[in-house]
Amino acid sequence: MSGRLYGVGLGPGDPELVTLKAARLIGSADVVAYHAGVGKRSNARRIAADLVPPGAVEEELRYPVTTGATDHPGGYAGAMADFYAECGERLAAHLEAGRDVVVLAEGDPLFYGSFMYLHDQLAERFETEIVPGVPAFAAATAATATPLVRQTDVLTVLPGTLPKAELARRLADTDAAVIMKLGRTFPAVREALAEAGRLDHALYVERAAMPEERWLPVADVDPASVPYFSLVVVPGDSLAGRGRRGPRAEPQVSADRTAPAAELLVVGLGPGPERWLTPEVEAALAEVDHVVGYAPYVARVPQRAGLSRHASGNTVEVDRARLALGLARGGERVAVVSGGDAGVFGMASAVFEAVDADPALADVPVRVLPGVSAVQAVAARAGAPVGADFAVVSLSDRLKPWSVVEKRLRAIAEADLVLAVYNPASRSRTEQVVTMQKVLLEHRSPDTVVVVGRDVGRAEESLEVTTLGALDPAAIDMKCLLLVGATSTRVGAGGAVWTPRYVEPQAAGG
Repeated sequence: MSGRLYGVGLGPGDPELVTLKAARLIGSADVVAYHAGVGKRSNARRIAADLVPPGAVEEELRYPVTTGATDHPGGYAGAMADFYAECGERLAAHLEAGRDVVVLAEGDPLFYGSFMYLHDQLAERFETEIVPGVPAFAAATAATATPLVRQTDVLTVLPGTLPKAELARRLADTDAAVIMKLGRTFPAVREALAEAGRLDHALYVERAAMPEERWLPVADVDPASVPYFSLVVVPGDSLAGRGRRGPRAEPQVSADRTAPAAELLVVGLGPGPERWLTPEVEAALAEVDHVVGYAPYVARVPQRAGLSRHASGNTVEVDRARLALGLARGGERVAVVSGGDAGVFGMASAVFEAVDADPALADVPVRVLPGVSAVQAVAARAGAPVGADFAVVSLSDRLKPWSVVEKRLRAIAEADLVLAVYNPASRSRTEQVVTMQKVLLEHRSPDTVVVVGRDVGRAEESLEVTTLGALDPAAIDMKCLLLVGATSTRVGAGGAVWTPRYVEPQAAGG
């Protein structure tokens, strides 16, 4: 019979934090394996020193490289892949011989641990058991006696190796955070904390639960002294705009305001790539104090010091608009963000709808800044399909009955306009594209050119040129925008789709 593989968590460093189960398994192991850094003693072996039985075979798995250079033809990734493959085979030989193997893991085996790579290789071949361990951040919060999360707080665990802008955004969008993997990343981590407005309450903990343990405010840390065994704790109680023990509160605007209302900006971020963000919008976002919008769009706004983010879910556009208008009425500089162009199925209409419904908001000046729309992006990728008259329709029937959508589709088809289709399908709306196709085929040839753009401008971008008859509704989802050509739309040299600017007299008469 084959031996059994155990991934055993040792906790953060104090041998007294090793669980009873972990100690029992180590003490009865046939083989004890542990990782070690280049030229360093294994920290895992140190923690378990008094538990390893004298007769156990020890397998030291020494990394070939950590963060230094390597002459491996596959670079760092190639060197590590070969290393884990070799380690897996070494342990597999013991398991195949019937010996139980305990792999020592600092902290928890499945929390940023090297054991996971051995698990990937061996778990399908051998019986495997994981023994959890106390993670380092739990020891860190205990050392500082810092409450990390309360009630409905959200905790986010972040690697310090993230790009600074992304790290700052995530820090601004969460209640509490733990930042791992410091060392050389510490200066960028501290800058990200400052940009997110979380630096003042962030705590640095070094070698938690080890004899050399120390902690101090992040702002007081010498970047040159930061080792790998360190992390940052950002308690949820430190989030701006909340009482120390109360739930998070939305910003309140006093009815007895003295400051004049500030101008509310409604901006379009474009379809996705930063290069499609207009300089006007970029400059506006650099000046405001608050950004309000649907969470995926708010996430696209770079975080900086002094910026408060107000992200919410889908289908609450008017509530978002009221929040933004209330902040602006209190004198705050606010931008409401939309994807694409804010005036094309975006937040601009929702803002004016909120103003129209509440006379108290009428004194807030509103300015809409244009953005690159999705229809422009897809059309440009395809060529010039909207080079002549065209119409734009959303197939969503959330705010209008489907009978209205169908009536408009028939009118557009009869008028022989190019048609741009937003929101063609979703998980709950799967039949609209089928119906649209049937309606259009009553007036258009099955050979009518159709462009299907998906995630245009993003890494997953695809563009398909098909026909109205061959269009597969099952392949369409909310990430798509459709362009249905007019009678005159054609596919030219090189596959470009274009619609002539002119209309032949017989076509106009017919």
